[in-house]
Amino acid sequence: MIADAAGIVAGYALDAVLGDPRRFHPVAGFGRAAGVLEQRLYAPNRAAGTAFAAAAAGIPVVAGALLARATRRRPAARAALVAAATWTVLGGRTLRREADIMAGHLEREDLAAARGRLNHLCGRDPSTLDAPELARATVESVAENTSDAVVAPLFWGGVAGLPGLLGYRAVNTLDAMVGHRSSRYARFGTASARLDDALNLLPARMTGLLTVAAAPLVQGRSGEALRVWRRDRLDHPSPNAGQCESAMAGALGVRLGGRNVYFGRTETRPFLGDGPRPSAAHLRRAARLSGAVGLAAVTVAAGAALARGLTGSRR
Repeated sequence: MIADAAGIVAGYALDAVLGDPRRFHPVAGFGRAAGVLEQRLYAPNRAAGTAFAAAAAGIPVVAGALLARATRRRPAARAALVAAATWTVLGGRTLRREADIMAGHLEREDLAAARGRLNHLCGRDPSTLDAPELARATVESVAENTSDAVVAPLFWGGVAGLPGLLGYRAVNTLDAMVGHRSSRYARFGTASARLDDALNLLPARMTGLLTVAAAPLVQGRSGEALRVWRRDRLDHPSPNAGQCESAMAGALGVRLGGRNVYFGRTETRPFLGDGPRPSAAHLRRAARLSGAVGLAAVTVAAGAALARGLTGSRR
């Protein structure tokens, strides 16, 4: 499993230096293929949605298992495959870059540009959002996506290697495609949403704890972050997002939550944290904190891969 650990570290480094592939992104290709499969299997019920999720997520898992088996005696090839897969499924550099771009727009008080950029981070309707609400949406997105796009794929890569990397990203992509609330996906998307929730249970809590630990790196206090995390983490309607957002709120000393307007629906969420609403300066701190959490997560993931190899060698 040294090859897996080396590949995870190398893939993380590629993401940190290069960001997402700009052309022919494999995740985008998977999304298009899943869209074709959805058209063939769609019916407004949970049975059809379960079949869709099983097929769309199962194929990458099986492919990853076959590739892992084919390279188990070829460590260089195995490390290269894991590195490529890790780079493909991570989104840490892009996430931090978007937060910094949004901070720049808000610092220049260019609300039109900031509103136009928000869809790179989340699906809220930005048309009536002021600067603090744009900043809040960005901080919440950075917090949640630090788990979804960084910690969780690294976690599953460390635990399960290639099948874990590819399978997690497939499920997370399916959730983004069909797991949201709408008349079309109310029942069809249930399986994808629940599977994504399940795969993120441990990574989201790991993200929260790593955020608490890293708070001093952005002039925050770990004690305060831990207090807010323990108090507010279960208040969010999502079983996982509250873990990340409450820790981020405590680490930055801001208040998250409130009224979120999407295209066609509105949600009012409990407040997380005790400070003021975020500002542009908080976005830059959130980006740095996300980077620190990612570095800690890749260390844990590489260690998990090595431990998996040691456990396997003793059997």
